[in-house]
Amino acid sequence: MDKKQLIQMKGIYKSFNIGKPNELEILHGIDLEIFEGQFISIVGQSGSGKSTLMNILGLLDRATSGEYILNGVDIKSLGDTELSTFRSQKIGFVFQNFNLIPRSNALKNVELPMLYAKVPRKKREERARELLRLVDMEERLTHLPNELSGGQKQRVAIARSMANEPDIILADEPTGALDSKTGQSVMNLFHKLNVEEGKTIVIITHNYELAMETEKIFNMHDGILEEA
Repeated sequence: MDKKQLIQMKGIYKSFNIGKPNELEILHGIDLEIFEGQFISIVGQSGSGKSTLMNILGLLDRATSGEYILNGVDIKSLGDTELSTFRSQKIGFVFQNFNLIPRSNALKNVELPMLYAKVPRKKREERARELLRLVDMEERLTHLPNELSGGQKQRVAIARSMANEPDIILADEPTGALDSKTGQSVMNLFHKLNVEEGKTIVIITHNYELAMETEKIFNMHDGILEEA
């Protein structure tokens, strides 16, 4: 059975300081297709444009021109409020520095996206517990972030990224702040979520060795994206 197309980008350009002498074009006509259940990586050095592309993929920014269809919806058709709602429903984020709320325990951190989505309290807590169990963190659910190791924080962050059952998980340098052994355990978790939960995962990284673990690699260089 053919897999459903989740993302289609055609001719995506992104410029900053438009119309000014210092106008700068960062993305030069990106084409990208991502299908349900894929585990892909976008690899590039600092300054290659990969973070700009991630922000557009994750609906944190808009392209200057080009077409972006996410799960059948033309992103250009959405106003800012609709875009924000759509982002919270469709995309889960995992960041290099975890971005956990320091004064909230693991359970409350995972609940947070569901709080914004107005999920009832009991259902929020049940799902957060279930997700922490999935990432082997059920015994740490009352711990604050400063009581957790880097790998444990990233596991909580991954659980949080799945809170609203997104179509896609975007992970920006998810092992960048971890030692190689802990980083590998986080990658193993992504493999588990991809295979057992059917999650579509996109990893943005400068680490080619990490990218080799994914089923498809795209290279980002000077604002141009090419399949490896």
